Parts: sequence; structure tokens; C-alpha cells
Amino acid sequence: MYAIIKINNKQYKVKKKQNILTEKISKKIGKKFLIKNKNIILLYYKNKILYKKKDIKNFKIKIKILNQIKKKKINIIKFKRRKNYKKKYGHRQKLTEIKIEYIKNKYGS
Repeated sequence: MYAIIKINNKQYKVKKKQNILTEKISKKIGKKFLIKNKNIILLYYKNKILYKKKDIKNFKIKIKILNQIKKKKINIIKFKRRKNYKKKYGHRQKLTEIKIEYIKNKYGS
């Protein structure tokens, strides 16, 4: 069983017990939360693909936040030759490591 879910307007393909890196989620480490109806886009369940709202509404996905990390810094340099113009910027993306604890329907499987 797998699902395609939406977190922070990005889509991720997830399975049970899987760890993934997403853009920063502003919750504390160890916090658990559920993903329900409108953030579940597609489910593959018992050899069937479920994508309609009436099929997905019975499912929920529990997520645990494992870690908040930063990616390696990237440098951006802009310059114009012979004009004595140069600018240097840096960016360091903040990420959240999450674990998919389970994917269940309301009937328990």
C-alpha cells in the first residue's frame, strides 16, 4: 500500500514506516499529526487505485516529526564584467525529516 500526499503544497509518494525529507514544517520534534481527506491525493490499496474523494475519506495517515535540519549552503554570485559590480548571496534550505507511522482506513486495515 502506498499513498500520494500533499505537505506544504508539494506532493510525496509515501509508504508505511518510510522516512522522507520535506520542506520545513513548523512543529516540534516528536510531534505526531494526521493527514486526512483533502491532503491525500491518491491511494494504492488492495491492488486498486483510489483517487475519488468518497473513496479516500475513510483513510488517514499518521506522521511523526523526527528532526529539523538544514541543507548544505549554496552560494549565488551575480556580476557584470568590467563594471566593478559583484553581489554574493547565500541560501540554506530548512528541512524536516518525517516518518510515516501508518496508513489506515476507518475499518482498521
